[in-house]
Amino acid sequence: MSLTKDFVTSCLTGVQDPIRGQDVVRSGALQWVSACDTYASLRLHLPAQAGPAIFAQVAQLAHNKITQISQRNGERVDSLIVEFVDDAGQVVHTARFGGMVAPASTTSSTQATSTAPITPPPQPIGHEPIPGLQRPARPAGSHGLPGVRHIIAVGAGKGGVGKSSIALNLAVGLARKGHAVGLLDGDIYGPSMPTMLGLNSLEQSVLQGRLQPFYVHGIKVITIGKLVDAEKPLIWRGPMAHGAFKQLAEQTAWGELDYLIIDLPPGTGDIALTMAQSLQLTGAVVVCTPQRVAQDDAIRAAGMFRQLGIEILGVVENMSSFVGDDGKVYDIFGKGGAEMMAQKLGVPFLGAVPITMSLRENSDKGDPTANFEGNGPAQSRLKDALDHLVSNLESQTALAAMRSGAQKPVLTIS
Repeated sequence: MSLTKDFVTSCLTGVQDPIRGQDVVRSGALQWVSACDTYASLRLHLPAQAGPAIFAQVAQLAHNKITQISQRNGERVDSLIVEFVDDAGQVVHTARFGGMVAPASTTSSTQATSTAPITPPPQPIGHEPIPGLQRPARPAGSHGLPGVRHIIAVGAGKGGVGKSSIALNLAVGLARKGHAVGLLDGDIYGPSMPTMLGLNSLEQSVLQGRLQPFYVHGIKVITIGKLVDAEKPLIWRGPMAHGAFKQLAEQTAWGELDYLIIDLPPGTGDIALTMAQSLQLTGAVVVCTPQRVAQDDAIRAAGMFRQLGIEILGVVENMSSFVGDDGKVYDIFGKGGAEMMAQKLGVPFLGAVPITMSLRENSDKGDPTANFEGNGPAQSRLKDALDHLVSNLESQTALAAMRSGAQKPVLTIS
């Protein structure tokens, strides 16, 4: 029988938080747990006065408790990784027990090793000017992810416009065209991909210190929704969200990808700034509905991307109409507003996506592939709209890559 997240969490109720005086679960020190087969990983946050000695002590207690209970149940623990993070969410100490310790290490496999933070924490908002907003085209220090050709952010100025649905269907549509695609659910406060991709019965795994993405519907997916309690609100300050996003992006084993689609949270806050500072994007897609109120917020989102030096690949008008199963079209939110907005902004209009009964049903049951299949008047309009949207994004991505010098035109002679 393999380890599970619930089993590891229950074991940790016997591990004392030496500073708060409660076990690490009740004290809130436990950030997340991942378990797969005989491997487990967990992350803890202790108050600032904790140091390496306390980290090592708590990690050893956690290892002892999990191992003892596992042995009593006839199970084994081949590897346990215990990470400690600071207030900014940066890893400041790592303890490794078992088979994942580097072979070159001269210490025993049960010795804890410490690691320095990968990057300095961001400046608190309200104390220093936010770095990045005054930067030119490419934020200094931004970089690509190894093996990933194009990184595309999908954002919106407000919630409720179907941004996550567009990001997901873009990812699945690109994969159906033969591309290797990843999807990062960067909506830290309201992750929806576990439902929209049917991930609820799957467990997040960690291998050699890296998150292993789920492979579903032809795409690789990682989401904070599988690392926290599904019913627990994420009441995080900006630095915590900053650290969580960086870890999802940079500590995931993406492998070789043609596209990585990032679903951003709504608005113009911390996550977009973190992304612009840490990742070299090919461009961004702005999602909007036809109403004027949505356009106003989308214009702010477009302005944010431009100020951060991120090229806007285009605008998508979502919920452009409702198409009944009989094929009748209802412009319940108006029509064409996002296209006019794109013209005013001088950016491409990628396409309009209608809302249908099947689109809602497929999202609720976690089957986005079905949006590209099936027959009927409404389904045909949805399929055509999504195919058109994906093709336009491919074209705009190629143009943006050539403008940035990341990709050169290829001449084929036959």
